[in-house]
Formats: sequence, C-alpha cells, structure tokens
Amino acid sequence: MKFLSLITVLGFFQISFAQNPIIQTKFTADPAPMVYKDTVFLYTSHDEDDAFGFKMKDWLLYTSTDMVNWTDHGVVASLKDFKWTDPENGAWAPQVIERNGKFYMYCPMPGQRGIGVLVADSPYGPFKDPIGKPLVKNSGDDIDPTVLIDDDGQAYLYWGNPNLWYVKLNEDMISINGSIIKDPSIAKVKGSPDPFHYQEGPWVWKRNNQYYLAYASTCCPEGIGYAMSKSATGPWEHKGMIMDSDKRSNGNHPGIIDYKGKSYVFGFNYNIGKQTMSKHYERRSVCLSEMKYNADGTIQKLPFWNPEGVKRIATLNPYNRVEAETIAFSEGLKTEKMTEWERNNPYDTGKKITDRIVVSSINNGDYLKVQGVDFSKGTKSIDVSVASMNGGTIEIRTDALDGPILGTVKVTGKAEGDIFKTINAPVKNIKGVHDLYFVFKGEKDLFYFDWWKFN
Repeated sequence: MKFLSLITVLGFFQISFAQNPIIQTKFTADPAPMVYKDTVFLYTSHDEDDAFGFKMKDWLLYTSTDMVNWTDHGVVASLKDFKWTDPENGAWAPQVIERNGKFYMYCPMPGQRGIGVLVADSPYGPFKDPIGKPLVKNSGDDIDPTVLIDDDGQAYLYWGNPNLWYVKLNEDMISINGSIIKDPSIAKVKGSPDPFHYQEGPWVWKRNNQYYLAYASTCCPEGIGYAMSKSATGPWEHKGMIMDSDKRSNGNHPGIIDYKGKSYVFGFNYNIGKQTMSKHYERRSVCLSEMKYNADGTIQKLPFWNPEGVKRIATLNPYNRVEAETIAFSEGLKTEKMTEWERNNPYDTGKKITDRIVVSSINNGDYLKVQGVDFSKGTKSIDVSVASMNGGTIEIRTDALDGPILGTVKVTGKAEGDIFKTINAPVKNIKGVHDLYFVFKGEKDLFYFDWWKFN
C-alpha cells in the first residue's frame, strides 16, 4: 500500500509520499462531498475488503478542514436503516444535502427497489428513514441520486444509468412534486449519436448562474464528462471531459464542491487494491484533484488522478486532542469502531461507556502521516491514548518517514486491548509547521491507537 513518486530536485532524487488515494485504511468509492460550517463532509460508499464484484453494505463519513488530513467517523448509515430493502448488499452511490438545519441522504436501493431517503439533525447522523418506502421507484435506471437546491428554493433530484431522470422535490425534501421526467437531451435513442457519452453517476451543481452536470462517461473504463445548461432542467449541452478514462481504472463517480476559494473534484481509482492483487476486483479508493474553470465557465481538463493529490489549505493544531484516525496518508493500517461497556459480560453489559474510532491492525513498520502540524508554541511532551495487545513503540518523526525523531513513546503491557490508557512521553522542542510521521515498531499486533495531543 505504499505509493512513491520520485521528483528530481537540484540534481538529486527526493522521495515524496503521494496523497492519492486520500483514504487508505478502507476501500471507498462514490464520493459525495458536502461543505457545511467550514468543514468538508465526505460521504462515501464502502467496498468490503473481500469484495469480488460489488459487495457494499453501508456508507462512511470522513471530514477535513484542510483537504489533506481526513478524519474517519466510521459508518454513518447502512442498508439496515431501510427496513423495506435487502440489508446484505447494494449500498451504492449516495448524496447528502442540508436544508433548514436537517440533513437528507439519498440512497439507491439494491434489486431495483428504487431510491430511498434518510434524514438526520446532524451531518454526523444518526440518519433515520422518515417515510418507510422508496422516495422514487421508477425503473431499472434508479441508481446514483444527486440533488440540487436552486436559488429560488426549488429542489431537484436527478439519477440514472444509462439514462438521466429528474423530478422536483417538495420543501420537505422527502416527497416529490410532479412527474418524473426522462431528460430528452441526454436520453439514449437507439441508432442516434451520443455526444454526451453519459453512463451513470450524475452530479449537478450551480455556479455563476450556470448549471453543470458531471457524470461518469462511457463504460468501461469511465472518465468524467460534463455538460452545461441555463436551467436546472436542461437542455444540457455537452462541453467535454473533466478527466479522460484510463485503462488502470474501471469506473468513476464525480463529486464536486467549492471550498475556501478553490474548486475540487472527487472520484476514485483502484490503486490500493492493485498493490496486492493482479486481477480486477471492485475494491476502490477515493481520489481528489483541484479543478479550475476557464473565463467562460468551462472546465479545464485534468490528468487522471495525479498521485500528489491537492495542496494543503490550512494547518492542524497539535495542542488540541487529535483523533489518531485523522490521516493524510498511511500504510498497513485499518480503522474500526470499538465500544466500551461498563461490564464485559455478554448477558449484562451494563451501561455503554463510549464509542471509539481507532487505528487498528498496527504492526511493525506501519505508519501514519499527518500534514501541516503548526507547532507555534513549541513542544515538551506528547500524550497518546492506546490499548496494548503486545506492546511496542511509536517513533514520531518530522517531515519524512526517515526524518529526525521528535520523540519515542513506549507502549508496555500485554493482553490489554480493551483497556485504553494515556501515556505521556517527552519530546524535543520544535516550532514551525511540520508534517508528522507516527512510525510503529514491535513484533506483532502492537496496540490500538485512539488519539494524540502535544503539550
């Protein structure tokens, strides 16, 4: 799972660790970013580790305020939240949007059961089914929902493979207003030319009074094409490709936002899975690129998911508690949810003490990286929260995987994987903005890592 890019600098080679794909601890696909209160909320579908074809049961959430460090919040919703569908497989591409302080998640249902909707009072959930039935049940095209709330308050739901469909939503966002319409400008007509090469995965947004429709284009492999319109309901005019297809990647699914003065396009590739497996499996990984517009509103074409990712746009405060699952890049690690109960008795657990998302599967040589840590106050020591299985050490290095050691945390104890303890260790004084590498050393199954904080 190690991605390296060699960059020639002043006549010598400098090793730079790539940032795409942006999530390495799970297989993720179908990115659905949402900006809310200065934070990017990235909802994704989730390919299981043993997926051969599509094996997808739930949806995940990641957040960032700097576009490089992404915090894992675990499963935010699942097929089990819909009592009327198959809970075992089919949690495909979702999208979440906020309206009047509530958050609406639109989800395709497996087995042509339509498109469902969940609602929450917080972007972190919990999400619940408010209607107990499909919001839309129209045809076999009922996948990949995307939603737009226009400036006049009218909301639209779009979806479809291989056709594009849309319908107006009422202000409650959980009921439709009027008839479902098959978009005539993109409709597949037998024998007619298809300048759009529309396939699936629509994403609709508005910018400077122009409407945009991005989509996975041609199958397979799929690139990202786009069209523009003067209306939310078309007609759409094909404008070209945001990104050409690439034989290294089978599918694609765009998600596009503006954030802190920049525009970004999300999608996915198969790079992490292909580090260890030679054949094709649907084990995908979300990627990210900065996107730029021309003066006339058209979009500049991008190369296929450059490994460097995007530039950091903010810094991270190390004097606040930082969740260990806040990661810019990692190797060999997983993340998982752990629940601590008052009693360890399956028949009487007592009260729930807390839920944690932790870094797990930590073995010798694994590491995680965080970018842009601002040590404005200097450093004396570090606190880490860990639960030890066999023990080990954490080497904290600056600016490179083999960079100077800032400090070393010794984790002692065995068979304590369900008991989290805070360990304090001295570190050298450092100032300025630095990248940090937490490098793990030991024999096997070292410990779970919950959070860290500098003093």
